[in-house]
Amino acid sequence: MRVYVPLTLSGLAEAYQAGELGPAPLDAYAVTPALREWYVSDDIEELEYAALSRAAQASLRRLAVDPQAARRRVVVALDVADGAAVADPDRGLDHSALGEVRIGSAVPLAKAAAVHIDSRDAEEDVAAAADALGAADLGDDDAQFVVDGAEDHELMWYATQEIPNLIG
Repeated sequence: MRVYVPLTLSGLAEAYQAGELGPAPLDAYAVTPALREWYVSDDIEELEYAALSRAAQASLRRLAVDPQAARRRVVVALDVADGAAVADPDRGLDHSALGEVRIGSAVPLAKAAAVHIDSRDAEEDVAAAADALGAADLGDDDAQFVVDGAEDHELMWYATQEIPNLIG
């Protein structure tokens, strides 16, 4: 099963140093039944992109609470055993929890399939979005417009062998 773990660049550096993503439990995003139902699609690539996008939103939330972190969203794509990532059945219909899963143990970084990171040209928009997130959550339409601006930037794909260059 492919899961998407939201991080920051400093979180990626910690995972690289430790050789694993942890400690458990890990919050991640995947193609869950609720996500499938919400997006009404059978195209697995579309659904995985939706899960990746949800993880990018969660990464932005991590940036919002860590003013020292570089203003770039980071998502690690991992392959875990079926059943290792579990969705909370009580939150299945909660729009804010779409695709959310929990992994009960640390995962070796060797299981990572790829890393997705904002390019440097997205930093200004991502910084503004992180700053506006609280107001957007409270219903401020102007702040939501700023947050949506970060989503206009596609995350770049990197092979796991490139992690040392990304965190250096």
